[in-house]
Amino acid sequence: MPTTHTTTNETPSSPPVNVPTAADAAPPHPPPSALHTPGTDLAGFGQREFRDALGQFATGITIVTALNAAGQPVGLTASSFNSVSLSPPLVLWSLAHGASTMAAFLGCTHYAIHVLAADQLALANRFAQRGIDRFDGVDHLTGLTGVPLLPGALATFECRNRSQHDEGDHVIFVGEVQHCHPLRHGLPLLYHRGQLLPGTLATD
Repeated sequence: MPTTHTTTNETPSSPPVNVPTAADAAPPHPPPSALHTPGTDLAGFGQREFRDALGQFATGITIVTALNAAGQPVGLTASSFNSVSLSPPLVLWSLAHGASTMAAFLGCTHYAIHVLAADQLALANRFAQRGIDRFDGVDHLTGLTGVPLLPGALATFECRNRSQHDEGDHVIFVGEVQHCHPLRHGLPLLYHRGQLLPGTLATD
């Protein structure tokens, strides 16, 4: 059984096809100068435009936890979580190069990914803060792989740190799921256009 801790330090038919008339035709594309602003790269858009476009894709919110080299719990809030494979069971997430927890996650053998519920907004904000001990005063359990687990999540995945891939300004972590815990039903916490929002409950 997990042990509780509280840290005090750091084929339907095809549809009809409508043939557009001249009046229905799409307007001509605007000139490239109308699509980007000075200071952008050769791709034709800037980082702000790229971030804003990505922000239209709503994602869930997770907290990823592990133990650092000293055996202390570390963690962070992440929206970059996705499934990779069912057989073997693989998932991925990514971490920015400048993250303070990078060394811990590169060096750990296992980590846990928690899918957060809508009522865990405060916890998501805490694990996104910089310059604090994110586990200070936060109750957690010890998982079957030795990683810290946060109670109350909709689901958790205990993963072996299978591989890392350095791409752009992030490192992509691929984890092999060794234990999967769908813990409870509830509204998910979502991230959309830079904001954390409660999701809606899907019907079975």
